[in-house]
Amino acid sequence: MRPFGNTFRSLESRNYQLFFWGQGFSLIGTWITQTASIWLTYELTQTGFWLGMVGFASRAPIFFLTPFVGVLADRWDRRRVLVVTQTLSMAQSFALACLALTHTINVWHLLFLSAFQGLVNAVDITTRQAFVADLVESRERLANAIALNASMFSAARLLGPAAAGLLIVVTGGVGICFLIDGISYLGVVLGLLAMRFPRRACQNKPDQPFWPNLRAGFQYVSNNAPIANILLLIALVSFVGRPVMVLTPIFADQILQGGAQTMGILMSASGLGALGGALYLSSRPSVVGLGKVMAWASGVFALALITFARSTNLALSLGAMFVLGLTLVLQSASGNSILQTLAPPDKRGRVMSFYTLAFISTVTFGNLAAGLLVGPLGAPNTLTLGGLMCLVGCALFTLQVPSLNQLLHQNWPKALGDTVDIKDG
Repeated sequence: MRPFGNTFRSLESRNYQLFFWGQGFSLIGTWITQTASIWLTYELTQTGFWLGMVGFASRAPIFFLTPFVGVLADRWDRRRVLVVTQTLSMAQSFALACLALTHTINVWHLLFLSAFQGLVNAVDITTRQAFVADLVESRERLANAIALNASMFSAARLLGPAAAGLLIVVTGGVGICFLIDGISYLGVVLGLLAMRFPRRACQNKPDQPFWPNLRAGFQYVSNNAPIANILLLIALVSFVGRPVMVLTPIFADQILQGGAQTMGILMSASGLGALGGALYLSSRPSVVGLGKVMAWASGVFALALITFARSTNLALSLGAMFVLGLTLVLQSASGNSILQTLAPPDKRGRVMSFYTLAFISTVTFGNLAAGLLVGPLGAPNTLTLGGLMCLVGCALFTLQVPSLNQLLHQNWPKALGDTVDIKDG
């Protein structure tokens, strides 16, 4: 009998335990900073344009660098890379705290430091996604580990925004939010340093040519129809749907007649839904059937986005945000699990770099487009248009679900006996 139960079976791995708890503590701080940054941007500028620009600056480096990082994630020691990226993120948060607490911060500081964090995240996110497979001893636990990662992220998304809203109200500013985030990175850095791995060879040797490896990863993804379809759906939903987060201050202030605390509550409702979705996925015994989950979750996400866009009632908006968080995690984490199940170990870093592009980097241009459209269309119409586009993408993806499920049925039994390839550490 498993000491952690079926839902938490990945926590039987010591390295995964260290990662889970350290990263969980850090992510709460990250969400506190993200919420505080969004509110501070809006407070300084009072425009949707700058909300979009700061969001764009934080994600543009991810878009341009991620494909190259995917090759490196298959070659470098992932743990050591993450120690460096988490330390740099800590420095960025302390810089924000210093500027905010001394009342010298302006929107250009936010723009520059957001771009710096984007550079760090370009390396960190893809490496961290591929690193999860290094932390569990068998691929039987891989889908569970990915789902638990999503639950950790969602719990932080639930607690972080609410804490940020409360801290902003109590302290009268955002400086303490940034300071708490900087301190929170200590947990994940110490956890990474405490991990122990057996010594095994990397999949791609450093002396192998870089550009052929990059081209091989692109060809593998583009020629594999199930993987390509998953990535396209995730990219569409991220581009037209996820900008709801950077537009939340407009709805909290202008439509719902609230303030920073209202914004924090709305984002926490999304986090609560995301946590529920992640816990559901972690209780599933395998990846079989996740294609169907992706399809219906995308459709419900679209309807919830339209509902939130048209709502002028706080209770209805909270309900819509809950469903948005729930369905976004069901769609994205299901796609993540399928991709890591289908991808061979020697290409996992490159496949996950395309996942990062689809899930994270497309939001870069989604935020920018949303910021530009808010002026002529208004925030409600901008999100409504995004919801309608999500419905079209969901309908097209649904046609591919039967073949995807068949492929998962064929691959899952093989995955049970595989062991992951662990990098030197």
